[in-house]
Amino acid sequence: MKTCPICNTVMVDNVELRTNDGMGLCLAEKGLFGSSLGKVACAVCPECGHIETYLTSTDKVKKVTKQVVNNYKTNT
Repeated sequence: MKTCPICNTVMVDNVELRTNDGMGLCLAEKGLFGSSLGKVACAVCPECGHIETYLTSTDKVKKVTKQVVNNYKTNT
């Protein structure tokens, strides 16, 4: 349960943020054919309208981060 940092009201969680064409948002690796890193969801405050976005799962982000760190260590 998230609390709004603006007005301390309990936020409505796990709301989907959509583009104008109805598709949900996702976080993807950089580049035209980057793979999806996770579905973006959001929480919205019913009192002041503040919105926070977050990934529903961070597993793929953790995996990519480890790969980037390992590549950096190998190349330095």
